[in-house]
Amino acid sequence: MPYVNVKITREGATPEQKAEIIARMTQVLVDVLDKDPRLTFVLIDEVELEDWGVAGLTTAEFRAS
Repeated sequence: MPYVNVKITREGATPEQKAEIIARMTQVLVDVLDKDPRLTFVLIDEVELEDWGVAGLTTAEFRAS
């Protein structure tokens, strides 16, 4: 029973884009690990931009550098 947690910044991903992420992540597990898609779970968490950091910087600082 695979579980995939995808975290993205909250910047307007559409329901259609989220559906595509779910479908593709599921298909990866089907293709690579031969998992049953009916038992594969994908959760998308949207994180506020100011709560995300990379390389020791906030996302806004990182993008500006």
